[in-house]
Amino acid sequence: MTKRAVIFGTGSLAEVVDFYLTRDSPYSVVAFTVSGDSMGHPNFLGRPVVAFEEIENAFSPESHDMFVAIGYRKLNRLREKYCVEARVKGYDLLSYLSSKATHWGDTRLGSNVFILEDNTIQPFVSIGDGTVVWSGNHIGHHSKIGDFCFVTSHVVVSGHCTIGSRTFLGVNATISDSTNIGEDNLIGPGALVQRDTATGEVYLAERAKKFPKDSGHFFK
Repeated sequence: MTKRAVIFGTGSLAEVVDFYLTRDSPYSVVAFTVSGDSMGHPNFLGRPVVAFEEIENAFSPESHDMFVAIGYRKLNRLREKYCVEARVKGYDLLSYLSSKATHWGDTRLGSNVFILEDNTIQPFVSIGDGTVVWSGNHIGHHSKIGDFCFVTSHVVVSGHCTIGSRTFLGVNATISDSTNIGEDNLIGPGALVQRDTATGEVYLAERAKKFPKDSGHFFK
């Protein structure tokens, strides 16, 4: 049975969400919505854009679900804000788990979760409300990812880990076994975290250094 959905957002993430829902879910995306002060063109991807302040009058929450397609701006707080406001309006927030992700069917998902292809999710994992898991990650057994996190790509979350709410995990970050990451953490690309962290911490890997000679040195 086809379900009807409204996507909050008209940026690249909203376009990606529309692509996946259209091709790999029971949902038909019928409209988009943004806050009134962000209204631009009245159509996006061939469908109407309605001010969020009025969306329930045009596309009733009784017959439409919503997905809030906002990225990690303000460390995921904007996505959290509009998820809360959508619920107040009465919308159920849909979640998507790609048919091309590997899992055992026991993954516990919150609402407004988006999980793309090629993720390996081991048994006994839970993923909280509003969390985005981009493609190609490993989520180890018995791990818990909190609400409104953003997991980019090729991240390894080992077994028995906890990732605090609103945390951002950059490309190729690695969280070692049984490590607890605090809320509001920013774990940069390539960072290796092997100990528990506190709220609000930032971990950055050392950047690659420019070699003093150019590449011609290697083929002389």
